[in-house]
Amino acid sequence: MLLRPSQADGDVVRWRKGLWTAADKRISPKQPCIKLQFETYLHKRVELMFTLERASRIFPETRTADVVPAITARFQLLSAEDQLALIWYAYLEMGTTITVAAPAAARMQFAERTLAEIKAMGFAEQSQVMCDLANRADTAIGRTYAMWSVNIKLGFWYQLGEWMAAGVVAPIPEGYQLSANASAVLSSLKQVDQGQQITLLRNFVVDMGFDPAKGEGQRVMEPVAPPTPEEQRKKVFIEGVINPTVNSYMDLLNANDFDNLIQLFLADGALQPPFQKPIVGADAILRFFREDCQNLKLLPERGYAEPTNDGFTQIKVTGKVQTPWFGAGIGMNVAWRFLLNPEGKIYFVAIDLLASPADLLKFAR
Repeated sequence: MLLRPSQADGDVVRWRKGLWTAADKRISPKQPCIKLQFETYLHKRVELMFTLERASRIFPETRTADVVPAITARFQLLSAEDQLALIWYAYLEMGTTITVAAPAAARMQFAERTLAEIKAMGFAEQSQVMCDLANRADTAIGRTYAMWSVNIKLGFWYQLGEWMAAGVVAPIPEGYQLSANASAVLSSLKQVDQGQQITLLRNFVVDMGFDPAKGEGQRVMEPVAPPTPEEQRKKVFIEGVINPTVNSYMDLLNANDFDNLIQLFLADGALQPPFQKPIVGADAILRFFREDCQNLKLLPERGYAEPTNDGFTQIKVTGKVQTPWFGAGIGMNVAWRFLLNPEGKIYFVAIDLLASPADLLKFAR
């Protein structure tokens, strides 16, 4: 006879982990009919389990800021000259409302040689270097730039902006007029909230330069900040959610304690940053934390949890994230969508940039 569902459920787990074989004590090659029925049952059970695609669709009512990828796509269609001019105008415009923190010296040590090289050039050569970066031309500086982490890239353009304002680096030509398309992108940039402006500025510069490995090479990143000492850590409070995994995720990320943070994930777990494909596997996720998440301040506010199939739990939390670049005055409105396995490990978490501050208060079920 077939195994009872409770027995089979245990074997599904063993099958997923690669521990189940045809030589199982209860099912041997001498029982081909039972083995076939059992394999059919296993496959049906696996079909009911969460795939990454299914996991990414939890809490489908979440409204993300679709304007961000739309503006990013329009920016990428602009000429190199318009892209550089728009970044400069955005730098001036955002400077009137957003205080940008100067990059830390440790973060910028990897860009010092390139910045010094550009500083020593004449204006015409400086302009060409910046255009080459925007055009993703295959140059020595373009290859170096492509290998930097996003924080180093932001720091690089911040320094160029400071030097342009001081007259050390070639400014945008006097009287330069943005094209109609570039003007429309700049107008759209002004209309979104400040948290979305931060994300857009990052998107504008992150893919410049020439990457022959298309992101698969050795990334150069700033030194990893040491974890905050235990006695200095503060625990978050999330209204409506009492879950040790979710709370630990927030606390450990706030403390830059990435080595302990990754222990919350399954070995084949996944994390999906805003408007990106999921990052799969503990090693890749840990690298993302170290490159992109240093010194973030997560401010979760409220959330709720729901049981779902196969003993999994899905939890949605909304709140804000502050970055070291823009300080406590500016926060991005975000949602975290967690899917936890029966043992409380993170199988999947998505971070969504919300469409508007009003979405922080929405918990439609």
